[in-house]
Amino acid sequence: MVRFQHVGMRYGLGEEVLRDVSFELGPGSFHFLTGPSGAGKTTLLRLMYLAHRPTRGLMTMFGQDVTTAPRRALPPLRRRIGVVFQDFRLLDHLSALDNVALPLRIAGAKRDQIEDHVAELLSWVGLEEQVDAFPPTLSDGEKQRVAIARAVIGRPSLLLADEPTGNIDLDQGLRILHLFEELNKIGTTVVIATHDRALVPRFDWPELRLEEGTLSLVLQPSQIAPVVAGSGG
Repeated sequence: MVRFQHVGMRYGLGEEVLRDVSFELGPGSFHFLTGPSGAGKTTLLRLMYLAHRPTRGLMTMFGQDVTTAPRRALPPLRRRIGVVFQDFRLLDHLSALDNVALPLRIAGAKRDQIEDHVAELLSWVGLEEQVDAFPPTLSDGEKQRVAIARAVIGRPSLLLADEPTGNIDLDQGLRILHLFEELNKIGTTVVIATHDRALVPRFDWPELRLEEGTLSLVLQPSQIAPVVAGSGG
């Protein structure tokens, strides 16, 4: 699904934000992306949703080398990716329902199918009373949930979420993560960037941990195979 091989990323002439990053995400995998502020989490997500290309190394998405691919090859790949942005990126002139429905309308879905599906998903994230509300009238937590619903409405192959629980309380955050978990069960690969250390141990998912631009894989205790001592002879 995703492969980085010795990827480096810098902006302009500055120092590298990411240095020699290598990892693979298999289909249907689920990872937290953790690390302190400024470690490079958002930059790594931007590479994965094809907003940038690495300055060095090899990057493969859905089996295709995107490091040197022509620009015209990228939009079909982007349509397979759902993204939850920290700044929401909702359209203020559209209602919550229409913001969430936008990916389905672009894909050519039928109107009745769109309205039923979107209303059901908005209800699931606790916004059944705000279906017709416009973003300027919503709280940050409500905007976050609209953005999450929009990202998952099309059942993307890859879901990337940048601090999706940053503006909501713990109970609502857990509910959102369970929604991501359900998506993962039907095959969506999920990466959640978070600095909320209280959430990570509640789920049995490995971490991709960034520190000072370098990446390491951290397994939960249940994912570490026990060492079986051999019998002496």
